[in-house]
Amino acid sequence: MFGFKKRDRFIYGAFENQAAAMVGAAKLLASMFERIGDAPEIARQISDLEHQGDKVTHETVAWLHKTWLTPLDRSDIMSLSSVLDDVLDCTEAVSERVVLFEIDEVPEDARRLSSVLVAACEAVEQAIKLLPNLDRAREIVDLCVEINRLENQADALYSHALAGMYRQRKPGGVSTIPPPIVHCADPGPAPQSLRGRAIPVDHGPLDVLKWRDIYDNLEAATDRCEDVANILEGIVLENA
Repeated sequence: MFGFKKRDRFIYGAFENQAAAMVGAAKLLASMFERIGDAPEIARQISDLEHQGDKVTHETVAWLHKTWLTPLDRSDIMSLSSVLDDVLDCTEAVSERVVLFEIDEVPEDARRLSSVLVAACEAVEQAIKLLPNLDRAREIVDLCVEINRLENQADALYSHALAGMYRQRKPGGVSTIPPPIVHCADPGPAPQSLRGRAIPVDHGPLDVLKWRDIYDNLEAATDRCEDVANILEGIVLENA
């Protein structure tokens, strides 16, 4: 059973701290896309949150090494902490590239994707806060379903964004571009079927490379949220 004994407060608190940092970083990224002129300062704030998340991850590993009895399976604790950190890593990767690539115009698809990431992170945070209470397992599962739905929505936006860029490079045909550049956990192969209207930003060849990198990492962040949901759902089913 899920207990919330004094011994267990650290690990549940650690998960909540990671989730809070994750939500904060996602909101900052959405803000960056609305205030692109402030990108360097916002990227610094996201980096600070990512460092906080790393610190919590290291503390969790240390706690596991010195704790004999844990409220959850040790492998579940480690997996959950690691994937929460992955979401932060991917979010930071997006903000870093916006600054590195000197982005000064943001496509609407990027704004929409960032909004979906915020919603997914907020749902993760809600589920994490419910984790100590087995009586609310149904609510956790419902939140996991919502996170999966949001990840599917992100996939559709990702495909739409890529389709828009490709059509602008070669109207009426199929463009050839390099394979995806992913600097965090691999979100999987690019969609085979790309549909949707072109996005409003006029991408040149170099812009296509820049935004492909940004979109890959942004979509990967939502994928990692789905990984969190899968781990949480597994924990609930194992302990029900």
